Amino acid sequence: MNSHVVFLLNLLSTWYMVGLIWMVQIVHYNLFDRVGTEGFADYERDHSRLITPIVALPMLVELGTACALVVAAPPGFSRTAAILGLVAVGLIWLSTAFLQVPYHGKLSLGFDQSAYRGLVATNWIRTMLWTARGVLLAYFAAKMLGRS
Repeated sequence: MNSHVVFLLNLLSTWYMVGLIWMVQIVHYNLFDRVGTEGFADYERDHSRLITPIVALPMLVELGTACALVVAAPPGFSRTAAILGLVAVGLIWLSTAFLQVPYHGKLSLGFDQSAYRGLVATNWIRTMLWTARGVLLAYFAAKMLGRS
């Protein structure tokens, strides 16, 4: 696949996730404590079930294209930036697996104030990492467009 297409797919999947993570962080998670304790376990399980297809494909595309960019980046996209981008993706996946997923697991049993606060607080890790990736990729996209 053409390295410019790989870069574009990486840029698009990252910015999709940037928008989604900010909406989740600022709007969605901040409404969790308003659901009520009686129906919260069902709400949380539905949240996890419904959000998975929305995030799974873009996250896999982002991971695959981030790996590909380390191997073969288009002209104008530095190898250092590709490596930094891949490290950020790795940290996002680690944060998801070891922080957010366990908090969601606790919350699927019912509303727990400590787990709720932990989820909101640790999700800032992903929010900042995705935002940084988005800015990095936008910078290089602008740089590459300036060359054309």
